[in-house]
Amino acid sequence: MVSKLACCALFGLLLLLLPATTRAGSLYSYVDSDGVMHFSNVPNDQRYRKVTRTSEVAGVYRVTLRGRGGGSAGMTRIPAAVRNNASYQEHIRAAAEKYKLPIALLKAVMAVESNFDPQAVSEKGAVGLMQLMPGTAREMYVSDSYDPMQNIDGGARYLRVLANQYAGDMVKTVAAYNAGPEAVRRAGGGVPDIPETREYVRKVLALYHEYKAGT
Repeated sequence: MVSKLACCALFGLLLLLLPATTRAGSLYSYVDSDGVMHFSNVPNDQRYRKVTRTSEVAGVYRVTLRGRGGGSAGMTRIPAAVRNNASYQEHIRAAAEKYKLPIALLKAVMAVESNFDPQAVSEKGAVGLMQLMPGTAREMYVSDSYDPMQNIDGGARYLRVLANQYAGDMVKTVAAYNAGPEAVRRAGGGVPDIPETREYVRKVLALYHEYKAGT
């Protein structure tokens, strides 16, 4: 079986080799039950989804850089019309109420994870608005990570699991969402000394306060 790392390397090579017309919007991918990513410009499986792009103007595919739990680096924000999609807002409100979480926190995590893009796929195989890894999706009862309602519910459920584990400590909860609970444990219960995770926590908390203030 081809390793995840090999798949990622092949993906990068594929983007360089594909003709311009293919790079413009006809690459497809899916993540199988083992968490292995598959790519093709001629999809022959119903699981394939078109790879999303950071913007129509730039015309480049998004491959987010993230750790085990999330946290993309250097993302270009998508248009506000998409970011504030009414249907996502309803899913966010429903999940926040169901799991007793602040709406502002769900929005902040979603913004940093995927820029509110339901088809975002990271190079490690995380999918959707809150970037669920295949294993996490299964544990959170998400059968289709590309479905915004399921994905948001699964991400919120996972945040609730972590919040319960850390007695509601938002900093530890957010750090564990990015790096994983084991990394937080190894850090003595604090934010792991991982540059990406520290930056992720900083961004999420800053956005949380912005959303909370209604900005």
